[in-house]
Amino acid sequence: MSADPKLFKDAQLISELSFNEVIEMAYYGAQVIHPKTIKPLQNKGIPLQVKSFIDASLPGTVVYKKQVKNLPPIIIIKQNQALVHLHTQDFSFIGEKPMSKLYEIFEQLHIKPNLMQTGAISLQLCMDDKSDKIDQLASACSEIFDVQVEKGLTLLTIRHFTQSLLDNMMQNKQTVLMQKTTETAQVLYR
Repeated sequence: MSADPKLFKDAQLISELSFNEVIEMAYYGAQVIHPKTIKPLQNKGIPLQVKSFIDASLPGTVVYKKQVKNLPPIIIIKQNQALVHLHTQDFSFIGEKPMSKLYEIFEQLHIKPNLMQTGAISLQLCMDDKSDKIDQLASACSEIFDVQVEKGLTLLTIRHFTQSLLDNMMQNKQTVLMQKTTETAQVLYR
């Protein structure tokens, strides 16, 4: 579906998707198919038919190697997000050494940020708000960064976005962090 039908009554069935698109959707938080399910199928070129568990007679989606064009905007919303603000303690640039240390911490704590944005002396990480993980990350990072945490945020991701859809979805919301490519817009908001 183009969005969670529980949240969006106008969500559309997508009849075909590429392996790459499904992996992107899963990465951003769509919860129908785990990316590790796709990799072996993609390696062997085996198509996947996704159907409803509730009513198997409904049309489904075929996932395969073929690139699919003209996809509708695909909307993914992740609530209960935290934004971890990291600032260098000595105003040095965020370079290889602090980033290497940060990725070691991610590996040790089994953390995957949902969104990252770097500046000259600061780094912002959006992650699922799991208090124990956030506390462990903040503690580990406090050796090399000044750390602040903001909770109670929501992350909106729109693949194949249009500016009008993005503007419409962000009405009456306060943007905390935004990233856009030609394909994907991500907005963290209050």
